Amino acid sequence: MTAPAISFEFFPPQNLQASFRLWDTVQVLAPLDPRFVSVTYGAGGTTRDLTRDAVATLHKSSGLKVAAHLTCVNATKEETLEIADDFAKAGVTEIVALRGDPPKGEGKFTPYPGGFANSIELIEALAATGKFSIRVGAYPDVHPEATNAQADIDWLKAKIDAGADEALTQFFFEADTFFRFRDACDKAGIDAAKITPGILPIENWKGARKFARSCGTTIPQWVEDAFEKAMRDGREDLLATAICTEMCSALIEGGVDRLHFYTLNRPELTRDVCHALGVTPKVSLENVA
Repeated sequence: MTAPAISFEFFPPQNLQASFRLWDTVQVLAPLDPRFVSVTYGAGGTTRDLTRDAVATLHKSSGLKVAAHLTCVNATKEETLEIADDFAKAGVTEIVALRGDPPKGEGKFTPYPGGFANSIELIEALAATGKFSIRVGAYPDVHPEATNAQADIDWLKAKIDAGADEALTQFFFEADTFFRFRDACDKAGIDAAKITPGILPIENWKGARKFARSCGTTIPQWVEDAFEKAMRDGREDLLATAICTEMCSALIEGGVDRLHFYTLNRPELTRDVCHALGVTPKVSLENVA
């Protein structure tokens, strides 16, 4: 089995302790030589400044290719593009362009006055600058706001057509979920090579289950049953590593050559899975200030 190319997603730190955790995460995972690492926005754009600071710091100090998340929430078009331009001036030319979740307390997304109405408008504007490589989200399970699975695929095609270079999927629990989605995308005229599976190593089952339910990810009954038993037996981490490694191996055997890991700034399980897949350390951060 050929080792896959990998990438990682991080959260921006919101306090000093979280800053240390982020840096520790980078030190653990950077030697695996990721294609890029991305830094998220909080819900409703709540961590915009923190994201900008984290992206700039990682870009300057880690030697990694850093992708900044950018959303349509709580900003005018001019303000959003100004943020993007600041990234470009800092040497960050990778953007993950998303509509973004509505601000806390709001039931649905409402375009900000003078802001982008959706992710396609944002992608078109970023693509028009000619400055960025643009990644977008994709949903193997039906997005909570989508009418059906085909609507998700049609929307993804529109984002690719608007100028996106790559799609990173929401996480899922079975390889077949991704394969069905990939086949449907191919049928719709979307280049399967542009779709990278998003992988969530399960550090905390209760948190992962809550997250899955909130974003429409199907939880197979066998996964529920396995984690309930593993939690009783104190083997949750062992089960999480085995399930994630087995699913990633199935993806690779099915032709996938890139994986994007949602690390939650907890690197050990992601590192262990990567090692099991044959991704070995290649670089060192010893000389990073």
